[in-house]
Amino acid sequence: MEIQELINKVAEREKRSQDYIKRGIEKGEIVIPYNKKRPRDVEPIGIGNGLRIKINANIGSSPDIADIENEIKKLEIAVKAGADAVMDLSIGGDVDSIRREIISHSDVIVGTVPVYQAALDAAKKQKSFVELSVDEIFDGIKKHIEDGVDFITVHTGVSKESLERLRSNPRVSGVVSRGGSMMLEWIAYNNKENPLKEYFETLLDMAKEYNVTLSLGDGLRPGALVDATDGAQIQELILLGEQVLRAREKGVMVMVEGPGHIPIHEIETNIRIQKSLCHNAPFYVLGPLPTDLAPGYDHIVSAIGGAMAGYFGADFLCYVTPAEHLGLPTLEDVREGVIASKIAAHIADIGREGRIPEKEKKMANFRFNLEWEKQFSIALAPEKARKKFEKYPQRADGVCTMCGEFCALRRTRRALEK
Repeated sequence: MEIQELINKVAEREKRSQDYIKRGIEKGEIVIPYNKKRPRDVEPIGIGNGLRIKINANIGSSPDIADIENEIKKLEIAVKAGADAVMDLSIGGDVDSIRREIISHSDVIVGTVPVYQAALDAAKKQKSFVELSVDEIFDGIKKHIEDGVDFITVHTGVSKESLERLRSNPRVSGVVSRGGSMMLEWIAYNNKENPLKEYFETLLDMAKEYNVTLSLGDGLRPGALVDATDGAQIQELILLGEQVLRAREKGVMVMVEGPGHIPIHEIETNIRIQKSLCHNAPFYVLGPLPTDLAPGYDHIVSAIGGAMAGYFGADFLCYVTPAEHLGLPTLEDVREGVIASKIAAHIADIGREGRIPEKEKKMANFRFNLEWEKQFSIALAPEKARKKFEKYPQRADGVCTMCGEFCALRRTRRALEK
């Protein structure tokens, strides 16, 4: 699709004027990730200022579990549950085939982290990632772009200064970003600057050629509350803000990634700092997670943090599943993660719009009248709602098994009718 067609579709979907979307893109406050070389058309989405908050679902193989069919099932489940985008983070098995299959099957835009590709290609050459040349690292990026990936995470803000800062001010949890730690190790081993930072113009040229959106990665995001909003995180954000301006000058769409593990009272501060330092670029956050004490329930933790982050200005929420910090997500984990983020985004959108949506009003009416099927039809997770309702034998009078004959809604209706 050409850019004007993308603008038209996004404007229609967001119920915004085409001029509004166009101005947002020109200012760099809205991006529409869409690779010119993608093998099949998908519904484009706009991410950024004044638009509905979007949700991303991470899928992909691991060194221990690599099954293409399983990843395609995850893709289908994520999209059905409401994901606006997926990222293939595969690091095990035939990653080239997995990525290409995901792109060819996906009904939504697809993102990746190409430095993983470079590391896997290095192993085939009997090398480690730190032994790769600059050209070899960029070859991995080029491969993903030419396959039709719509947006790529690139850890351009990790620098030699980052390494020195972390050495002089150690963190409890260190660096939890896979890509960030890889670039940090490359810098330490070679005693050179991060090639993605040093040759940022080359990266911009590659992105511009294919209309790929750059997602400037939060390589130094905090992985624990005790490390939140520290010097390393903020220093990276300052650098990313400078790179945002360089990308805009080149005509490249760019968004910025953010934390991570953040205590609840620092979420608003983090969003406002990013919006200021990064010139109101679209903000893509992982979670955030406002507690570290809930493994197994981190999708709920993420939904709490995501709702707050979205309300204060985050534009794109990366889901977190119940398997976070524990293992590779299952199909059910993917579904639960997407729905949790979908709920968070919806709650935040209500707050940002400052009014009660029509669907909320309809749900209130359907509940009062005990119209169960109508409730399920507009629920954020209709299948789960119906399954819970149908778990017990249905009563002839239409009320649920919680209150039975003591149903407050039915009694209220009877009283009002009299």
